[in-house]
Amino acid sequence: MRHLALAFLVVFATQPAFAQPAAAVAPAAQVTAAPAPTLAEQEQFLRTARIVKTKGAKKGVTATQRATMSDGTLTHDASIQTVDISAARHETTRGTELNFRDFWGYNVAAYRLGLMLGLDSIPPSVARRYNAKEASYTWWIDDVIMDEQARTDNKTSPPDSAYWRAQNDIIRVFDALIANTDRNQGNVLIDKRWKVWMIDHTRAFRLTEEPKNPQAIVRCERSLFAKLKTLDKASLKAELDAHLSSFEMDALLKRRDVIVARIESLGPSAFYELRRPAATTPLRDTK
Repeated sequence: MRHLALAFLVVFATQPAFAQPAAAVAPAAQVTAAPAPTLAEQEQFLRTARIVKTKGAKKGVTATQRATMSDGTLTHDASIQTVDISAARHETTRGTELNFRDFWGYNVAAYRLGLMLGLDSIPPSVARRYNAKEASYTWWIDDVIMDEQARTDNKTSPPDSAYWRAQNDIIRVFDALIANTDRNQGNVLIDKRWKVWMIDHTRAFRLTEEPKNPQAIVRCERSLFAKLKTLDKASLKAELDAHLSSFEMDALLKRRDVIVARIESLGPSAFYELRRPAATTPLRDTK
């Protein structure tokens, strides 16, 4: 899935055909860009805005639709996924997966869980019907310059290696927590501020009780670690009950325990605070 920047309307004064004395020229009107919508406003837009047109997304294997939507004031794109496949056995490029599930609802669950953990790197995703099917509508990320696949192929180095590493450590912890089996390089997007976005979580929330490779976790952002420890069945049920089963929540909490134990075993040096460079201050508000 790939994203285009949100367009803003800018009005320019026309240039007269003849010279005019400077004293008679009115000062130019100041143009102020509309503020970026808050997360709550983005969610409301995804739930209620009218679909203007759709087309198939260029990448992905789940028949994702890219929809242009409008509420009469704002026009923006969204990713729509209706995939809901279950199989006792499924062959993938990584091997055989048992109890396979590819489910649109996991997009919504990943976003809601990200909010619980204080993460702002997962785009808003809500449940809504599309062509008589249940679906996830996910905010199309603005200002994307490349995905991780393109960055790797082009050997593009991030401008701030510390910030880059800090973001990828967060992805590593989050993917271990949700047992994500499909964090391919096309599902990691990079915007013009070099903020990294996690998208497409339809193949996550497996029933495994241990992360696949907990040894890969070598650091954890301090506030993320604190919020990890606060997760419990009641809070998960309150936020995720519509999209995760009780068994999936139990497995998530088991993985959380393994992750917390792993991080604690690394000692104080494993903790850090995410510090964004000034040029990468998010354009979006939080709730």
